[in-house]
Amino acid sequence: MALQDVVTREYTINLHKRLHGVHFKKRAPKAVKEIKKFATLHMGTTDVRLDPKLNVQLWKRGVQGVEKRLRLRISRKRNDEEDAKEKLFAFVEPVFVPTTKGLHTVVVEDDA
Repeated sequence: MALQDVVTREYTINLHKRLHGVHFKKRAPKAVKEIKKFATLHMGTTDVRLDPKLNVQLWKRGVQGVEKRLRLRISRKRNDEEDAKEKLFAFVEPVFVPTTKGLHTVVVEDDA
């Protein structure tokens, strides 16, 4: 896999198994950390940025009511800042779907 390419993919992340056994008051913050870890694993960049809409989606049912599964669109983009440590960063945003059942990872082509 060439790390230099800019790519956008849609994933379904199972937060239920990643938050199993986590204290109620730490579930939403842990979910944020797990999403960042997931994006780092799949995109190969340590610079992961979350869309504010994703934060609202995670926290809308409170600190302990995090959804079991979320559909995410993760984009690997070029970092245009001059003093950047990495050439690429991952941007994670939510995809609003009626149900996450039966959805597979897809590469999104329309992103330019």
